[in-house]
Amino acid sequence: MDEKAIAEQAEAVIEKIKPYIRRDGGDIRFVKYESGIVYVEMLGACVGCSLVDTTLTDGVEAILLEEVPGIIGVEQI
Repeated sequence: MDEKAIAEQAEAVIEKIKPYIRRDGGDIRFVKYESGIVYVEMLGACVGCSLVDTTLTDGVEAILLEEVPGIIGVEQI
């Protein structure tokens, strides 16, 4: 799968995740995909939240790793 297809698939998965993050007053924005890493920006209540790292690794990253071949990690910008 090429990088553009992976980026599009990752962005689609993030769109599915958004409602769950928004329930707690936060938000997430897909920024880019590069060399196996998905870069996202956490917004709203996620900014400064002590659980943002857990949300990224146990939530967003786990789902992306399972659903999108080629992704090796998620980084917050």
